[in-house]
Amino acid sequence: MDAESADASTPTLRSERVRGIIGLTLVALACGLGAWVFFRGPAPFAIDVWWNQLFVAAPSPVLLTFALTMDAIGGHWVAVFVVPLGGALLLFLVGRRWGALYFLAASVGSAAIVQVLKHTFGRARPEDILVISDHGSFPSGHTANAATVAVVAVVIFPAVWVRIAGIVWVLAMAFSRTYLHAHWLSDTLGGALVGAGMALILAAFFAHLRLRDDDRLAVRRATRRPDAAASGAS
Repeated sequence: MDAESADASTPTLRSERVRGIIGLTLVALACGLGAWVFFRGPAPFAIDVWWNQLFVAAPSPVLLTFALTMDAIGGHWVAVFVVPLGGALLLFLVGRRWGALYFLAASVGSAAIVQVLKHTFGRARPEDILVISDHGSFPSGHTANAATVAVVAVVIFPAVWVRIAGIVWVLAMAFSRTYLHAHWLSDTLGGALVGAGMALILAAFFAHLRLRDDDRLAVRRATRRPDAAASGAS
């Protein structure tokens, strides 16, 4: 990399460091929220109770079907194997090799932090839960996974529509988890913080690999342009 390209990449590296700091802050906030939940005792927050009772009082077959579909897509073997491995394979095939590694690392890192927090705080789930779930209500693993996928997508493809789709995806997953009474509302907030935080931390970690991949793609495009120009002239 020459001096000019190095100067051009400096703001990118700086922005990746900022991403890492923001990611650490989000994970720290999730841990702080979990500690608050733990030390205040078994009683849920008032907003948790209000949100939970809102859905108990107004059941809907359409929303229940939607929530069960989100439960199947956002967790279990689909979220653990199909989404990370399938997404990584697609990224590799389109030339985003760093993105493939980044997606896998972010998925594993987010899931690991979720399990550590679940077993550390051991929060009880709502009593009227409609699906079978593992131990520990805080944080929501489904929401953490959704936030991880959303942030990874924005990092790799920073388009406005990707940002909007990511926000909608996370909110829909959080809604589905509380509609099924699998989590309290504060659990989904904790999950979103963990998932987004880990994705940002690992985005900073993979910054150098990303720059090297971008340079490789830029060189490939540059070498193709003369050939295209020559064929057009002939």
